[in-house]
Order: sequence, then structure tokens, then C-alpha cells
Amino acid sequence: MKSDLDRLMAENDIDAMLITGPAQHNPPMFYMTGGGHLTHADLIKPAGGEPVLFYFPMERDEAAATGLAVKNQGAYPYKEYLQKAGGDRQLAGAMRYRAMLEEMGLTAGRVALYGRTEINEKFGVFLNLQELMPEIKLIGEPPGNSVLLQAMATKDEEEIERIRKMGRITTEVVAQVADYLSRQRARNGQLVDADGNSITIGMVKRNINRWLLDHGAENPHGTIFAQGHDAGVPHSTGNSDAPLLLGKTIVFDIFPTEPGGGYHYDFTRTWCLGYASETVEALYDDVRTTYDTLLSELQANTPTSAYHERACDLFEAQGHATSRQDSNTLTGFVHSLGHGLGLNIHEAPWFRGKEFASERDVLYPGAVMTVEPGLYYPEQEMGCRLEDTVVVRPDGAQVAKGAQAVLVAGARVRGWIFDVVLFQ
Repeated sequence: MKSDLDRLMAENDIDAMLITGPAQHNPPMFYMTGGGHLTHADLIKPAGGEPVLFYFPMERDEAAATGLAVKNQGAYPYKEYLQKAGGDRQLAGAMRYRAMLEEMGLTAGRVALYGRTEINEKFGVFLNLQELMPEIKLIGEPPGNSVLLQAMATKDEEEIERIRKMGRITTEVVAQVADYLSRQRARNGQLVDADGNSITIGMVKRNINRWLLDHGAENPHGTIFAQGHDAGVPHSTGNSDAPLLLGKTIVFDIFPTEPGGGYHYDFTRTWCLGYASETVEALYDDVRTTYDTLLSELQANTPTSAYHERACDLFEAQGHATSRQDSNTLTGFVHSLGHGLGLNIHEAPWFRGKEFASERDVLYPGAVMTVEPGLYYPEQEMGCRLEDTVVVRPDGAQVAKGAQAVLVAGARVRGWIFDVVLFQ
């Protein structure tokens, strides 16, 4: 949680964090500011001290609305630095950063860099800053395990409720998709509308985007709605021009966010239209059995690697290949079991095998993560994944069992569409 930042900075020998870029669709800046219409800003958080937001004058009201200590970047006149730098814009930018850091008393130590910005522009600025301030060491941290991601790995009650709200929106839109498909007709092995026109994957995706907007959510990363062979490739988004076919598995993975790139939800179901073959039913049942078993076994304060290993045990016992047996396998269980979820779609804690696991990948109280076992057979034109987002309660209690662990729970219904899930 954000309250852990100073402890984590101390444990990782970080003297300050420097975050740059917009406040929207920029998880580090969003995390510290709460979002808002800041098209570009810098934030400096010293260890043991309060963060300061450096804003541009046009956005002074948005900066003030964050509730943070703020400073006008106009007080650091870029024009003067540019003259001193002989017209070198990157050097001038470095001189401005030096002035900002020095004003905050940061003249030495380790400064971790964060944010989303144009690397071509910033790389030269930070190289110049390193030369201007040799006692400052600008650092990047290990992928997926930075101090900021460690803090973000656990959520407080407000963050959890925001994710839960996104879950309600997400599952309502999934129900709208199911209703939309159920109102169409079948002809010659395809789904068609009342006029006999083919329903395509692209049509479904356009409806998803519209319905999410109607509910006040954004879909900046798109949606996976992949059928047949594409359903057997985990991150294939599906061919938008392809008509929807009866009897083919459809992996429907949806992961929208709050407006401005806030908190996400992540949810996957596997459907068949009209009917499911016995082979598909068997594949689904293997995934569902593994899913139910894992969800029932989650325990607080346990390493996530144990659950990935458990998933491999279960799938291998069913006769499926896993990435534990062969890291290059393209069939069977080919990905990790899940991942943390928040301002990023994928963040800590990570569910990885023992050889890749970190001691920090633990189901600590406040952790929000996905559980998403899946099986993939592209050459047989089928794939199946089930995914829910679950939470370890911040009060330290054990993870709730079964459906109670899921942030948004619902009932599974078998009907015309295979594995439609209706939500309360």
C-alpha cells in the first residue's frame, strides 16, 4: 500500500523517486496523484518526506486538486536554462531537474525513475542530469519488482472497492454481450442477424466498447474475443472480420479500466455458440476442475508459486502438457496461473514457477490478483480459459473460499451459449 512506500524505499536503498509524464494512463503518476487532467508533470518523492508535484501553469487547478504539495514549473524558467545550455534542449531539461532536486535538498543518493514518457526525449535529459549531478545515481529497478510495484501489490479498502465497481461494470457488459448473441439466429453454421447478415467478431467488439463507455469505463487495451484456432493462442485478440461460428470455442477476455487509466478489472469466460462438442466439453471440464480446486485452496500469506505449481500438477495429471515440463510448449497449459491487478493489468504479485519466483510474490493481505488456468490446442481449433479477480482481505483474514473470494460473484448457467455467466 502507499503507506508502505517509505519502508520499501528504505529497504531498497532508494533516496527519492522521480516520476514523470501525464497523470492519466500512467500508473506511477496516477498512483501518486489520483489522476486528473495533467498532460505532463514531474513528481519527486523523497524518502521519509512528502511528495511534491511540479506542474505547468495551465494545469494549476488540476494540480491543486490532487491535494499534494505543488510547485509551478514556471519558477524554473526553461528559457533561461536553454540560453545557458547554448540551445541544447536536453541539457536545459537536465538543468531544470537539477534545480528542482536541489531545492528539495536532494544532491546525492539513489533516485529511482518512473513514468510513461517519450524515451527518445528523456534519455538524453537524464544522461545530462547524471553528468550535472555526479553524486546522484539515477537507477532503474528490476522488471516487475520495483519499489512502486511492491507498494501497489497490496490495496486498501478504497482501492479494492474501486476494482470491485469495475468488476460490476465488466460483468454487466459481459451479460449484455451474452444477451446480444442470444438474440441472433443460426444459419449454415454461422451466427446471423434478423436480415441474414453474418455477425462478426468486430461487431461484437464495437458493441463492447460502446457498452463500456455507457457504463463510464474505458477499454484502452482492447478485448480478446477469439474463436477456434485463435482461441488456442492465449493472447490472440481474434480476427475482427471473421464471422462467429457455431460450436467453436470463444475465449472472451475483457480488462477495462476506470476513465483516465485508473483501476482495472480482468475477467475471462469461454463460450460456444449453439453447441459444444464432447471434446470441447472435456477440455472445459478439465479447466473448470482445476479452477475450482485452486480457488478453494487459496490461503493468505502463502507464496504464489505454490499455486502455479499446483496448477501444473493438476493439468499434468489430466494428461496435458505444461510449461513446467517444456517452457516452449505451444499446447496445454502454456502461461502462468495469474497476476496482480490494479492500475496495471499485470502487476505484482506474479504467479510463476519456482525457478522464476520472487520471495515477494506472496498473497499478502490486500493483494488483488487473477486466477486464470487455461488449456490451448490451436491445431484442434480450441482453447479454454477461466479467469476471475480475487482479493485477500486487508484485515489479514484468510482468502475466502470458492465464489466468496471473487470480487464479483455470479452463477454459472448452461444454455444456448455454453458457459454463460449471469451476474447479480
